[in-house]
Amino acid sequence: MIVIVDRVEKVYPGGVRALRGISFSVREGEIFGLVGPNGAGKTTTFRIIASLIKPTSGKVIVDGVDVVAHPFEARKRIAYVPEEVGGYRRLTGLEYLKFIVTTFLRARGASREEVEKSVDEAVELTGLPYEKLSKTKMGDYSKGMKRRLQVAWVLAVKPKLAILDEPTTGLDVEASYELRHLIKEYSKKYGMTALISSHNMFEVETVCDRVALIKNGLIIDEGAPREIVEKYDAVNLEDAYMKILSSKKTMHS
Repeated sequence: MIVIVDRVEKVYPGGVRALRGISFSVREGEIFGLVGPNGAGKTTTFRIIASLIKPTSGKVIVDGVDVVAHPFEARKRIAYVPEEVGGYRRLTGLEYLKFIVTTFLRARGASREEVEKSVDEAVELTGLPYEKLSKTKMGDYSKGMKRRLQVAWVLAVKPKLAILDEPTTGLDVEASYELRHLIKEYSKKYGMTALISSHNMFEVETVCDRVALIKNGLIIDEGAPREIVEKYDAVNLEDAYMKILSSKKTMHS
């Protein structure tokens, strides 16, 4: 298993329990989805796995590395795109890609040629006109354009683990379709493991090998999308999702 989340709890100041002892594991090369309503604990889980915040208790292992004990070593294996798209407003898209790809790959000991090749690949993966990338500052980019830049650099550097929080947020139908297929393609071709969250159940059902359903900081079910659909005698994952959330057992977890 490339990701092991073992009985992880997270209590924020004020006593807010974001995670209540969740456990799951992810196989190498797998696309694993974390699905749940707003405030369920998805982003907290991703930030802990990415070593950006520490759990209150429990353990997270990424590619054999304890992310709490050895965060800098873990980060060499992880590329993380948060839900809220940031960026450097005064850099052009091209300058941003060069900066972020170079920083990430140099930390892994990549050669100059490898860095340059990955930058070129990231540029191509954005699907944006070169003139736009090279001349327009990121402060003038739409949320969708920033999202495409973020996901493009992650795919281009081919991390052991890509963590994508709502990767298609702000993208139109065509761009979302292309991105879903790129994630699947890169996972299969390069053995890249991906953790994704999404409110788009169709997206989760078509992209993910397995999913974990989370509510109120608890994993309430887990399995392949088709298995979950059949388990709840549902039409699709969205239907199963709603049945689970509306059940009395779930409501009182």
